[in-house]
Amino acid sequence: MNNLPNDGTPLASSPLTRAVLEIDEYASGLGWDQPARLFALVDTAKLRVQEPALAGQLGLDEKEEKGENGAAAASLTPVEQEELPAGVPLDEFLATIGWPDAVTGCAMTVERLMLPPSAESAVPEGLDEEGLAAWVAEHPERQEVRMTVAVLRDGARESAVRLREKDAATEVLTGSELVPGLADALAATFEG
Repeated sequence: MNNLPNDGTPLASSPLTRAVLEIDEYASGLGWDQPARLFALVDTAKLRVQEPALAGQLGLDEKEEKGENGAAAASLTPVEQEELPAGVPLDEFLATIGWPDAVTGCAMTVERLMLPPSAESAVPEGLDEEGLAAWVAEHPERQEVRMTVAVLRDGARESAVRLREKDAATEVLTGSELVPGLADALAATFEG
């Protein structure tokens, strides 16, 4: 059975999973070797009421989606933020963010090189961050991945991971605990 509707985006049960997969599909359309991207997640119904002009720009003034029982389906709309500043480490940048109350959650998509767990024992000791990055970049088992991670104010989390080698919407792995470090950093943007 194909889990893709007419527009090609995989089906998902929760609004957060749907938002993560929508962002993943958007990032996929931009191709690889892209900078990190940050998104605010807003409640679609509230956006239509509170910001009708913006909802219209985003194509959200169309008919509401309906759930199984015929009621309006809950949904989140990702709104891409300005480009992240160059040369600032991601964790430092995220520590500077605060969101207005209208933002329900946030998401980020980043590309990274990953190694299988079996490669951990082979990491040379004494490497600084730059040396480790260079070692990983040369490792024969490295995999390029795009990670899309989202969190909500209420603590809910979701992630999507796409391997460059298996770059297809049907090959995207999803789960709430796939990228816990980034999820923690995103959740911290709602504290304080």
